[in-house]
Amino acid sequence: MNHTVVQESGSTVLRVRGELDALSCPELRVVLDTLAEKENSVVIVDLSELRLIDSSGVGVMVSLYKRVRANGGEVKFVGVTAQPLIIFKLLRLDRAFELS
Repeated sequence: MNHTVVQESGSTVLRVRGELDALSCPELRVVLDTLAEKENSVVIVDLSELRLIDSSGVGVMVSLYKRVRANGGEVKFVGVTAQPLIIFKLLRLDRAFELS
Protein backbone atom coordinates (compact mmCIF):
# COMPACT_ATOMS: atom_id res chain seq x y z
CA MET A 1 0.00 0.00 0.00
CA ASN A 2 1.15 3.50 -0.68
CA HIS A 3 -0.61 6.81 -0.37
CA THR A 4 -0.31 10.47 -1.20
CA VAL A 5 -1.95 13.53 0.32
CA VAL A 6 -2.41 16.69 -1.76
CA GLN A 7 -4.42 19.90 -1.46
CA GLU A 8 -6.79 20.53 -4.37
CA SER A 9 -9.37 23.33 -4.59
CA GLY A 10 -9.75 23.74 -0.84
CA SER A 11 -10.00 20.00 -0.21
CA THR A 12 -7.52 17.47 1.04
CA VAL A 13 -7.22 14.51 -1.32
CA LEU A 14 -5.91 11.22 0.03
CA ARG A 15 -5.05 8.67 -2.65
CA VAL A 16 -4.62 5.10 -1.45
CA ARG A 17 -3.13 2.46 -3.77
CA GLY A 18 -2.55 -1.26 -3.53
CA GLU A 19 -3.83 -3.24 -0.55
CA LEU A 20 -5.16 -1.74 2.68
CA ASP A 21 -4.91 -4.49 5.26
CA ALA A 22 -3.78 -5.18 8.82
CA LEU A 23 -0.12 -4.83 7.83
CA SER A 24 -0.46 -1.46 6.11
CA CYS A 25 -3.08 0.20 8.33
CA PRO A 26 -0.70 1.38 11.07
CA GLU A 27 1.28 3.38 8.49
CA LEU A 28 -1.89 5.03 7.16
CA ARG A 29 -3.41 5.62 10.61
CA VAL A 30 -0.79 8.31 11.36
CA VAL A 31 -1.82 10.23 8.24
CA LEU A 32 -5.51 9.82 9.00
CA ASP A 33 -5.02 11.11 12.54
CA THR A 34 -3.58 14.32 11.10
CA LEU A 35 -6.44 14.70 8.62
CA ALA A 36 -9.09 14.06 11.27
CA GLU A 37 -7.77 16.77 13.61
CA LYS A 38 -8.55 19.65 11.26
CA GLU A 39 -11.88 21.39 11.81
CA ASN A 40 -14.38 21.94 9.01
CA SER A 41 -12.19 20.16 6.48
CA VAL A 42 -13.25 18.43 3.30
CA VAL A 43 -11.42 15.15 2.77
CA ILE A 44 -11.68 13.29 -0.51
CA VAL A 45 -10.48 9.70 -0.30
CA ASP A 46 -9.54 8.41 -3.77
CA LEU A 47 -9.65 4.61 -3.76
CA SER A 48 -9.56 4.16 -7.54
CA GLU A 49 -6.24 2.30 -7.35
CA LEU A 50 -7.06 0.27 -4.24
CA ARG A 51 -7.19 -3.42 -5.12
CA LEU A 52 -8.03 -4.91 -1.72
CA ILE A 53 -9.37 -3.80 1.63
CA ASP A 54 -9.86 -5.98 4.72
CA SER A 55 -11.63 -5.37 8.01
CA SER A 56 -8.69 -3.35 9.36
CA GLY A 57 -8.79 -1.11 6.31
CA VAL A 58 -12.54 -0.64 6.64
CA GLY A 59 -12.00 0.21 10.30
CA VAL A 60 -9.56 3.04 9.55
CA MET A 61 -11.89 4.45 6.87
CA VAL A 62 -14.87 4.39 9.25
CA SER A 63 -12.72 6.00 11.95
CA LEU A 64 -11.63 8.77 9.57
CA TYR A 65 -15.23 9.36 8.50
CA LYS A 66 -16.54 9.60 12.06
CA ARG A 67 -13.72 11.80 13.34
CA VAL A 68 -13.82 14.28 10.44
CA ARG A 69 -17.61 14.54 10.71
CA ALA A 70 -17.32 15.09 14.49
CA ASN A 71 -15.05 18.08 13.75
CA GLY A 72 -17.61 19.59 11.36
CA GLY A 73 -15.96 18.30 8.21
CA GLU A 74 -16.98 16.19 5.27
CA VAL A 75 -15.55 12.99 3.79
CA LYS A 76 -16.16 11.76 0.24
CA PHE A 77 -14.99 8.46 -1.18
CA VAL A 78 -14.31 8.42 -4.91
CA GLY A 79 -13.23 5.73 -7.35
CA VAL A 80 -14.42 2.83 -5.20
CA THR A 81 -14.50 -0.22 -7.47
CA ALA A 82 -13.86 -3.97 -7.54
CA GLN A 83 -13.29 -5.71 -4.20
CA PRO A 84 -13.41 -2.55 -2.04
CA LEU A 85 -16.84 -1.67 -3.51
CA ILE A 86 -18.12 -5.18 -2.83
CA ILE A 87 -16.96 -4.92 0.81
CA PHE A 88 -18.51 -1.45 1.25
CA LYS A 89 -21.83 -2.71 -0.16
CA LEU A 90 -21.74 -5.90 1.89
CA LEU A 91 -21.29 -3.83 5.05
CA ARG A 92 -23.87 -1.29 3.77
CA LEU A 93 -21.31 1.47 4.03
CA ASP A 94 -22.40 2.65 0.59
CA ARG A 95 -25.49 3.99 2.38
CA ALA A 96 -23.52 5.87 5.04
CA PHE A 97 -20.57 7.07 2.95
CA GLU A 98 -20.82 9.41 0.02
CA LEU A 99 -19.45 7.21 -2.78
CA SER A 100 -18.83 8.33 -6.33
